[in-house]
Amino acid sequence: MDTLIAIGREAWHILVDSSVYMIFGLLVGGLVKVFVRPGFVAQHLGRGRFLSVFKAALLGVPLPLCSCGVMPAAASLRRQGANRGAVTSFLISTPESGVDSIAITYALMDPLMTVARPLAAVSTAFVAGALENLSEREGQAPIKPDLSCPVDGCCDGVDCPPEVHAAHHGFGQKVLAGARYAFGELWAELAGLFLLGVLLAGVITALLPAELLSSYLGGGLASMLIMLAVGIPLYICATSSTPIAAALILKGVSPGAALVFLLAGPATNVASLTMMTGLLGKRATAIYLAAIAVMSVLLGLALDAVYVWLAINPQAVMGQASEIMPQWLRLAGVAALLALSVKPLWLSLRSRLSGAGGRTCADDSCACHDHGHGAAKGLVGIEVHDHAAGGHGHKHN
Repeated sequence: MDTLIAIGREAWHILVDSSVYMIFGLLVGGLVKVFVRPGFVAQHLGRGRFLSVFKAALLGVPLPLCSCGVMPAAASLRRQGANRGAVTSFLISTPESGVDSIAITYALMDPLMTVARPLAAVSTAFVAGALENLSEREGQAPIKPDLSCPVDGCCDGVDCPPEVHAAHHGFGQKVLAGARYAFGELWAELAGLFLLGVLLAGVITALLPAELLSSYLGGGLASMLIMLAVGIPLYICATSSTPIAAALILKGVSPGAALVFLLAGPATNVASLTMMTGLLGKRATAIYLAAIAVMSVLLGLALDAVYVWLAINPQAVMGQASEIMPQWLRLAGVAALLALSVKPLWLSLRSRLSGAGGRTCADDSCACHDHGHGAAKGLVGIEVHDHAAGGHGHKHN
């Protein structure tokens, strides 16, 4: 009983520290969805071996999609004419980062890790995408950007000129639509995984001895390789991986080893790699995996060197940003997150208990199927099923 109380206490502290930043990240993610035109995303990813890759890496950073949810969006981009390198870059930078995960990184870690994480994601994505384009010989299809309304699909953007469509939705309507997406569909995707991550972080903080972790994961190449082996097959999103990484650092794991986990975990898992093979082929998937493995280890070693060079004790600075928020505001954030989580968690539990059709998630809370489609439709204007990687997706304008 004492053990369970200790785990619950540590998990509660992590949840309190991260709640306000989580809500902020969700809201920004929702605003990105409605204010960034999907045609703008698609039309910049088809030309140039390097510039398109760099743009794809940058555009993927703020988008809050997991490694499964990003697949339908990537399939849509590919069919619209994005080159393989740009798609590969998008597939790496998007799940490795996101405004929600950046915000919670600042809350639970420190400013250096907050900056290093998206920079590492962009660097890894660019290297992988550039290598893919350099090895690509086939001609690229012209881009056919989707211009449909990202707020409610009221027009296709072709028969309705932008100056006319601009009058359809005011600023307030867009903000409300973004908030509905953020605290509805987006949080439904993340709620279960995030809360599980908080619980696992509580287990690590309460039970694992610091001496054990610091002995094996305190820094160096061996630490990076161990975290790489743990992260690659694991399904975990960028947001839920953050409290786990923070707990590991507090127990003596080096920031570089934690960065390897934060890069490899969200970007790779068996399900997403299978879909990627169908979308881009075996060669692209091999380049994708190799780039993530090599770059995450190199960047992890570099980050540890930066901490040493700046004489920063990571255990001493972890989570200081959360202390800026008053306690009442943090508790209000926890209450809001838990209230928003009731419906998606209940639907997910009900679906698992009923075993409807062998599915593993509810219609309103599926992180890898229905919500991935919704995210794809919101980002690029096309709803794509996972088997679209094989060319049999359905398009809805």
